[in-house]
Amino acid sequence: MRIALLSGEYPPQPGGVGDYTRCLAEALGERGHTVTVLTIQERRLRLYGAADLPEQPFDRLDWSLRCWPAVIDALDRLRPHWLHIQYQTGAYGMRPGVNLLPWRLRALPGRPRIAVTFHDLLTPYLFPRAGPLRRWVNWRLARDADVVIATTAADAAHLSDLYQLPLMMPHCLKRFQALCCPAWQSTIQNLKSKMVLHAHVIPIGSNIPVAPPAGFERAAWRARLGPDVSGRLVAFFGLLAPSKGLDVLLEALARLDPSWRLVIIGGAATAPQDVAHAEAVRALARRLGLASRVHETGHLAAEEVSAWLLAADLAVLPFRDGASFRRGSLLAALAHGCPVVSTLPADPATTEALGPAALLVPPNDPAALAAAMVALAADDPARARLAVAGRALAARFSWGAIAAHHEALYEGRSRGV
Repeated sequence: MRIALLSGEYPPQPGGVGDYTRCLAEALGERGHTVTVLTIQERRLRLYGAADLPEQPFDRLDWSLRCWPAVIDALDRLRPHWLHIQYQTGAYGMRPGVNLLPWRLRALPGRPRIAVTFHDLLTPYLFPRAGPLRRWVNWRLARDADVVIATTAADAAHLSDLYQLPLMMPHCLKRFQALCCPAWQSTIQNLKSKMVLHAHVIPIGSNIPVAPPAGFERAAWRARLGPDVSGRLVAFFGLLAPSKGLDVLLEALARLDPSWRLVIIGGAATAPQDVAHAEAVRALARRLGLASRVHETGHLAAEEVSAWLLAADLAVLPFRDGASFRRGSLLAALAHGCPVVSTLPADPATTEALGPAALLVPPNDPAALAAAMVALAADDPARARLAVAGRALAARFSWGAIAAHHEALYEGRSRGV
């Protein structure tokens, strides 16, 4: 099967969705499929995995409607059976070109089938006071796809609730239905049921294999931070974006004695608001007197990320919106057996599944976070239990299983199932 994966970011660009797309492409390739990744880098459409295709004439591209001719030209040359859009609002610069791309492709003969994976449910910015139109373009993206995928059951439920009808129509139908006779009420209910969006759930996996550099030694790796790293080493993994809660972790670290050190594995995202947030976080570290206790690695190769996760005593991931299985950084920490302290998920099912494998505290609570870190650092048996449970939980999200699930969806939908 020929599969084109469209992503707003892709290595060497930093970002979890790009890493996810790379892992998915490799896993699908191992199952015998021909996979090409389409992304925009340096204002041009880049095709990874496509051999012997000449350079495109299109330049100065972004993810607005300007990208359509380049994407359509690439699809004409690749002739994929499926175009699979990996959608995360921020990865496309808050532009609506990809949101409306399936609608544009439907008018073309011989178009590929279209799948969309929603990696988050944020709406694009568009322009000031766009209001309901922001939600409409996401609704359009979901509605015009042949297959819609969410990475968690909670996101799938939200997709079904939010995007079954455009804008305010659900409320209008509900009021109209209440005024109708029983026969009309049944007709309206049937209409509503036909418009419900069904989202399949396929979880993500860890983007970082447990594979440190050859000759890795934990003590030697920790010594890279200096000879005085004799206390506790905490790892934070991920881009410095507002939702990650790194500022909360810094405030928690300031409550602990100076033997606690923090390694930030990653760096700032490229969006202007994320760059500004990263500078604000660094300024906070200086104000709290933590500059000598915090080390930021910048973007690293996967093997170096693996080494830091194996070298740390704890992984602390204080997500503002709660821990979620759509967080690749969380799955990477679990897979490495690094005891995790994170925040209570919004979804009770996620709390139940994650509870045995992580110590969970309320979001945005530096005092509770600091107390949890101290308690876990002092409890060797608890850390050992979390490490074992974390590895077992992460093993459920293997890339082989993820690729097989995608393959079954592609093949089933191609047969009209």
